[in-house]
Amino acid sequence: MPAAAPTPVLAGPGKFNKVLAPGDAAPAWEGLEGTDGKKHALADLKDKEVVVVVFTCNSCPVAKDYEDRIVALAAAHAGPDSKVAVVAINVNTGKDDALPAMKVRAEKKKFPFAYLYDPSQDIARKYGATFTPEFFVLGKDRTVLYAGALDDKSPPEEPRAKLVEAAVAAALAGKKVEAAETSAAAGCRIKFNPKKDD
Repeated sequence: MPAAAPTPVLAGPGKFNKVLAPGDAAPAWEGLEGTDGKKHALADLKDKEVVVVVFTCNSCPVAKDYEDRIVALAAAHAGPDSKVAVVAINVNTGKDDALPAMKVRAEKKKFPFAYLYDPSQDIARKYGATFTPEFFVLGKDRTVLYAGALDDKSPPEEPRAKLVEAAVAAALAGKKVEAAETSAAAGCRIKFNPKKDD
């Protein structure tokens, strides 16, 4: 089992994410295939006041450890009639992370949220995501309100600060997110493929 992650460090905008900072416009995705067999776009969620985006995968032990907490987050805040949506995106392209394996994982864990695949890896690059799991909370105008870890502890320890939940609550209340950026959980690095111009 992986060692417990250190407590994420709170920071000013852009300290941890070199691409996006809180207040920036969130990159949109479109045409990403989900484990439900449908194509998905950020625009599909226009009626949601808050969108929680998590970059995750099948193959990372830390990401697996977080799955139940992501399921609980979605169950508590992102029901069909709620103002919140949770979307998981996987960009790793190995066999264990490809769409067929994702479908098996989503069925096994009964994910109550969209689990999308982007083998181009473009959306993770646009978000500046580097680890799995890594979270972004988007407001109604689709600006980034929070970027970083789900909370301040790695399983099996209980978190003291539920960072994503706090950001969601602040967004729904029209308040400023106090901790707008943290380091990501100490998970696995996203396995980016070399680009032609790299």
